[in-house]
This record gives sequence, structure tokens and C-alpha cells, in this order.
Amino acid sequence: MENWLDRSQKLFGEKGIENLRKSSVLVFGVGGVGSYAVEALARSGIGAITLVDGDEYSVTNLNRQLYATHKTIGKKKVDVAKERIAEINPECLVTAVDAFILEENLSEFDFSNYDYIIDAIDTVSAKVAIAVKAQKQGVPIISCMGTGNKKNPSLFKVADIYKTKVCPLCKVMRKLLREKGVDNLDVLYSEEEPIKTSERTPASNSFTPAVAGLILAGYVINKLTEKDYD
Repeated sequence: MENWLDRSQKLFGEKGIENLRKSSVLVFGVGGVGSYAVEALARSGIGAITLVDGDEYSVTNLNRQLYATHKTIGKKKVDVAKERIAEINPECLVTAVDAFILEENLSEFDFSNYDYIIDAIDTVSAKVAIAVKAQKQGVPIISCMGTGNKKNPSLFKVADIYKTKVCPLCKVMRKLLREKGVDNLDVLYSEEEPIKTSERTPASNSFTPAVAGLILAGYVINKLTEKDYD
């Protein structure tokens, strides 16, 4: 059978692809951002992916979430994502955790089992708790900041959160992370001024969260292909 990762191997080399096969990634949130990150991880040959999300698809997800279709409305997001990964990379070991992450239930996860963590959830307290635990256990992580009310994905950047600007969520997170003793956190953020609307629910579109998810995955994949495994 032809090597389905042949095109990827031309970029990353045999060692890089083998690194990805050995790697395990924990993804918190498989919504507008997370679903695109998961898709890229699966198509890159990641060996194991743990998906954590307690939500199910609704009609309002159709405008931006990769696995949201009229057939998946009402289904659990992690279950749909798991099925999708199996269709792409059946050798990938997928663990689907149907749960909303809170500071209180984060103890159920041993971060040391993973090579990288992607935080694509919205709850600030949970994002902070994930970052604190990742630092304590020495596991690399990248966290996605706000993508709502934004429509220029070319303004996304990856940086240490203490070197970010403009993003309102970054400002809130910086204060809380300092209080918790977190001295650095890689984040994906945007320097676009959020568009003001009259609604409390953030506005969204089909492309801004998608680009964010792909950047997150690309960052992690590049890091993992360069990793020195024992």
C-alpha cells in the first residue's frame, strides 16, 4: 500500500513522521477552533489523541465547526470527532472524554502521559488551571485566546502571553497567571481590535476559528517533529 504520509514525509523526514507516530496530544475543546486542530493532527499521523469536550452539536455550530453538519446535530462532539479520525487515520489511538473541563475535575488528567497539550476552550478559570497544571508537570502547551468578534485571521500570532497586546482575554489571563505563578505560556492570539456588537454571545464566522485551529496544530506538529525521543 502506498504511504499515505508520503507528502508529509517529504517535509518532515522519516524521523519527523516517526516522532508524530510516537506522540500523544491532549486537546481540550473540539469546537470551532479545536475541530480544525484535531483534523490537522489526524492528517499528520499523530499516534494518539485525547479529545475532551462535554458539548453536543447544535444548529448554531454549522457556521464554523468542522464536524457540525445537519447529520451530527444532537450528537456528542467528541464522538463525532473520534469517528472522523478513524476514517482518516485508523491507526491513531483516540480517547474521547465527554466532559466539560473545570478546575475541579482537572485532577482526572495526568498531563505527564502527553507530549503536548492544546487548549481550545473558552472558560477562563479552566484555561488558567490547565496552564498551571501543565507548568507543574513540565508538559508543553499552547493555549488559544479569543477568536470571537474578529474577522481578520492574518493578524494571528504565537507568542508568550506576557508579550501579547490588544487581546482582552490575554490581559485577563496575564493577571491570573501571574497570581498563580505561571511564568510563561505560549498562546495564539490576535492583535485585531474586537468588533463591538450588541449581543453578549460573541460573533463568529467560518474562517477565523478555523485558521486559529490550524495554526495551533501546525505549531504543535512542528515542535513534535523536532523532538528528541529517548
